[in-house]
Amino acid sequence: MATYDSLGTTYARTRQPDPRIAAQIRAALGTATDVINVGAGTGSYEPPQTTLSVEPSEVMIAQRPPGSAPAVQAVAEHLPLVDDAADAVMALLTVHHWSDLAAGIGELRRVARRRIVILTWDQEIFRERFWLVRDYLPEAAAFDDTRAIPTDQLADLLGGARQEPVPVPHDCLDGFGAAYWRRPRAYLDPQVRAGISMLAQNGEDTLAPGLTRLADDLATGRWHTRHAELLTLDTIDVGYRLLVSAP
Repeated sequence: MATYDSLGTTYARTRQPDPRIAAQIRAALGTATDVINVGAGTGSYEPPQTTLSVEPSEVMIAQRPPGSAPAVQAVAEHLPLVDDAADAVMALLTVHHWSDLAAGIGELRRVARRRIVILTWDQEIFRERFWLVRDYLPEAAAFDDTRAIPTDQLADLLGGARQEPVPVPHDCLDGFGAAYWRRPRAYLDPQVRAGISMLAQNGEDTLAPGLTRLADDLATGRWHTRHAELLTLDTIDVGYRLLVSAP
C-alpha cells in the first residue's frame, strides 16, 4: 500500500525471514508446484516455487533480493492474473492493509487452484498476552483495533480454513510486531520500530511516553523482575495465526 513507500525503507534490514516460521509456511503450502505471493513486500518467506509476487509499493519491490521471483506492482483487490493462475496463493501479514478485505479474499480464491495460506494475528490474544502493547503502548493496540481482522471472519471469507498458532521464537530473525518479546531493549531502537507498522504508523510523539516508561523500567530492572517468567521461555504464542484454506 502507498504508506509503505515511506514506512518500508528499512524492511530489508529488519525483516529477514525466520527459518522456523518459514518451515511452518512451507508445510502449509503442501505440495503446491507454483505459488503467488500477494502483498509480497520484500519477498520474505517466498518458497523456491514462487512464480510471481504482487506488491503495491515500489519501495518494497526495490528491496527484493537478486534472484527473487518477478514482481508486479498491483493490489490484492485487483490481481492482474487469470482464474486458477497457481496451485497456491499466500498473503503474509498483509490483509490488515487492504482497502477492501472481501474483494481481496475473493481475488485470492479466484486465482488459487488448490490452497490459500494467510499469516495474520488474533487481536484479542495479542492485546492480552503481549506486554509491549498491554503495559506500555496501548496506543499501538488501539491503532491495531481499527485494522485487525478477526480470524474467524477471515476463515468465513475463505469458505473455511484451519487455524494454526505460529509461535514466536525468542531470537526471531523477522522483526515484526512481537518478534522482540524477550529482547525488550530492541523496541527503543527507531530502526526496529520503523519496520513494525503498528509502531511506525502511530508516530514518535504518540509512542514517546510509553517508550520512556519502558526505558526506565529496563534501567531500574523493573521490567526483568515483572517478566522474569518470559526469560525462561524459548517461544511464545501471542496470537499470530496461519490460516490454511483449500478452495
